[in-house]
Amino acid sequence: MGSGAADPSDRQQGSDPDALYAPFRSRATRIVSIVVIVAIVAGWVVFVPLTNRFDQPPRNFQISTAALALVFCVFLHLVGSVAAFPSRDGLRVRNILGTRWLDWEQIVSVRFGERDWVQLDLSDGRVLSVLAIQQVDGERARAAARRLATLVAEAEHPSGDR
Repeated sequence: MGSGAADPSDRQQGSDPDALYAPFRSRATRIVSIVVIVAIVAGWVVFVPLTNRFDQPPRNFQISTAALALVFCVFLHLVGSVAAFPSRDGLRVRNILGTRWLDWEQIVSVRFGERDWVQLDLSDGRVLSVLAIQQVDGERARAAARRLATLVAEAEHPSGDR
């Protein structure tokens, strides 16, 4: 029906050439991050009125738990916002603590190595993890890894021979 419901591997084969360049994101990681952030905020919102019932509410404790909750929420936001953005020129990978730009020529191979996420073998001998494609997403992640490998292969053979 709607294009939003299509499997990424189906979109890759479809008539829309831009679907191949759709961003990569881990659905399960985003959902878990959002749920835990909501739980932390809700817990703090319940915590404050409960501690306000004391004769001398522990303001310092309330403030420190708010700061701790904020730190956890920021970290969970960073975890939930990992993504990889392909373009015709290369791949921008946004992991938890940084973003890296790669030209397609820098990527030698795409694999699900020993880790639970995709790893890129780079031409300089290093390995870059792409946390946006995680095995926890099942077939969706495998389709995303195939799509990324297709993009790398197309960069190696730009004539379009497939």
